[in-house]
Amino acid sequence: MPDTPWWRDAVIYQVYIRSFADADGDGIGDIAGIREKLPYLADLGVDALWINPWYASPQADAGYDVADYRTIDPAYGSVADAEKLIVDAHEHGLRLIPDIVPNHTSDQHVWFRAALADEPGARDRYVFRPGSGPDGAEPPNNWRSHFGGSAWTRVADGAWYLHLFDPGQPDLNWAHPDVAAEFEAVLRFWFDRGVDGFRIDVAHGLVKDAALPDLGDADDLLGRSYSPGGHPFVDRDGVLEIYESWRRVADAYPGDRMFVAEAWTPAPERLARYVAPGRLHTAFNFDYLVAPWDPTALREAIDVTTGHLREVGASATWVLSNHDVVRHPSRYGRPAREPESVPTSAVPPVSGDAPDLALGTRRARAARVLEAALPGGMYVYQGEELGLPEVEDIPDEKRQDPTWERSGHTVRGRDGARVPLPWSDEEGASAGFSPDGAAEPWLPQPDGWARYAASRQQGDPDSMLELYRTVLARRRAHPALGDGDLTWVSAPGDAVLHLRRAPGFACVVNLSDAPVDLPAHDEVLLTSVPLENGRLGSDAAVWLAVS
Repeated sequence: MPDTPWWRDAVIYQVYIRSFADADGDGIGDIAGIREKLPYLADLGVDALWINPWYASPQADAGYDVADYRTIDPAYGSVADAEKLIVDAHEHGLRLIPDIVPNHTSDQHVWFRAALADEPGARDRYVFRPGSGPDGAEPPNNWRSHFGGSAWTRVADGAWYLHLFDPGQPDLNWAHPDVAAEFEAVLRFWFDRGVDGFRIDVAHGLVKDAALPDLGDADDLLGRSYSPGGHPFVDRDGVLEIYESWRRVADAYPGDRMFVAEAWTPAPERLARYVAPGRLHTAFNFDYLVAPWDPTALREAIDVTTGHLREVGASATWVLSNHDVVRHPSRYGRPAREPESVPTSAVPPVSGDAPDLALGTRRARAARVLEAALPGGMYVYQGEELGLPEVEDIPDEKRQDPTWERSGHTVRGRDGARVPLPWSDEEGASAGFSPDGAAEPWLPQPDGWARYAASRQQGDPDSMLELYRTVLARRRAHPALGDGDLTWVSAPGDAVLHLRRAPGFACVVNLSDAPVDLPAHDEVLLTSVPLENGRLGSDAAVWLAVS
């Protein structure tokens, strides 16, 4: 029986490199900062690191506008630094997975500079079209950018180019053979240097309908109003051929190299197609991420995901937060909303009332205990192990996300989830993110940020950090946890989830507003918060040893 691939039940830690740790004092996180924190990450109990784009970039969208896929941005280090990080990570038992951004390049990429100069054939690698209306002065169609405004920008000679995100991120034309060849070469460049896989940005969006038809609903950026595969730029069948070729590239290397897809699909059965045999290995489960704190919604998200993935032999990948969405202690601290009302185009709107962070944090603790009991792998977004909330009061003049400007200051964007981490309350003004005397962090940290510092939580049994360490250690050690199946069983009280992973183990989550009795059990293995006179309190979770 072959060994189970490592990624089927891995815990992968997302490093948002600009905000993780700044070693050189310029206020921006870097590769050297990651290397310094490898012991922390190994002690946390994760298996791998996913690093957001570290490539050369003018930073129109925090590195997701790549100017050179074979060069590290000078703010982060060099290719030599990246190679040292890969070696060091492996020595700490950690695998390393960088981002790959195949939907678009930077407008500073050599290909796009050639396209602007109208060199022969250069524009064919992107999506250039003549305009509509008198003198071609209107965009070619009504497509809109995920960041607000039109998805088209006009160049000096009157032609228009497509950018589903920022104008500094022109979309590539994946029908052109140069594009496929270039990205396969990029994959090999980094596989040759020892990376263990890639996270694929906008994995659902690479292939466009060549006719570029108007959208019936210009705001439908996720394909919800179209039949499966019918949206002109979301989840078109042609993307699967791309990933079949990428899989062949990965399979030529030793050591279970893997891909994880950021794929927003209009239905979960469509997501399963990305991870069918011969394609990608895993894909983020966004239906679970956006589900409200409600037992029916959570159970449905779990069942639907695991059911469709089981049909294609794939494992689930669970996630609570990332760099594109509001941090989950803040989400869970607001009244529950239906899943379809949660924005999933990576641009959270300006919020109303402030969240109840005490409630949100309690639910976040329970959510971690629940998620670690689910079959498959899971992701930890940097800082969630510290209980960081969304920072919602960043001064307007300090905001960096292009969404803020392109939405006419109606959408705050994603900066609130990207504020630099607090490592210590004893090391200068940046809570240990930068060395003493360093420049101010690239995004300002709010007052009181140091109360979440890792150094302050270290050794405190009631802290979020120690909960994460305990949960991840016991998940790794318990034979019932990791990859596999689950069975739902009856539960006491109202609004309670109760799942049983295998004989001998059960997880109970109380989503009601009152304590509930525990089912028959032999031992309490861990709790998200202490039991209340032997009962499970509201918004709490417990692991049980059962006969």
